[in-house]
Amino acid sequence: MSKPEEALPSLKELIPAERIALDVEASDWREAIRISGKSLVDTQIVEPRYIEAMIKTAEELGPYIVIAPQIALPHARPEDGALETGLSLVRLNPPLDFGHPDYDPVILLFGLAANNKHIHVRALQTLAEVLSTDYLVEELLKAMNVEEIYSIFDKAEQLNDE
Repeated sequence: MSKPEEALPSLKELIPAERIALDVEASDWREAIRISGKSLVDTQIVEPRYIEAMIKTAEELGPYIVIAPQIALPHARPEDGALETGLSLVRLNPPLDFGHPDYDPVILLFGLAANNKHIHVRALQTLAEVLSTDYLVEELLKAMNVEEIYSIFDKAEQLNDE
């Protein structure tokens, strides 16, 4: 009998190369979220209104989107314009404060879109493979290109399979 985890999409499937941007400058956290959302719009994962919903969610609920030291997960509800499930990855340079008392400044943003709540949870489980391993996060902070990012994703998925 197959395990449910086997049905999870790989990070490469969730974050294709055209949704990865390294060493991006942003003037503030709102612009950083807009940048992470733009690649989701450009690849038809979300409607343009989803980006502003991501910002509005962070404004209303505070910096809860900063989920770990240096890592933010901007997102909105499926009904805010998510067409498909996918992620974007933006690495900021320089890092930015998002207002989190413990985890600022943010360097890595994983823009999340999910077109239903069930897939939303599955996407988060897949991403957790990387983010729960400190040395993999460190490697993400230093990766020079998309190939290195994908190598890190592969390592995370191998660890999860063990």
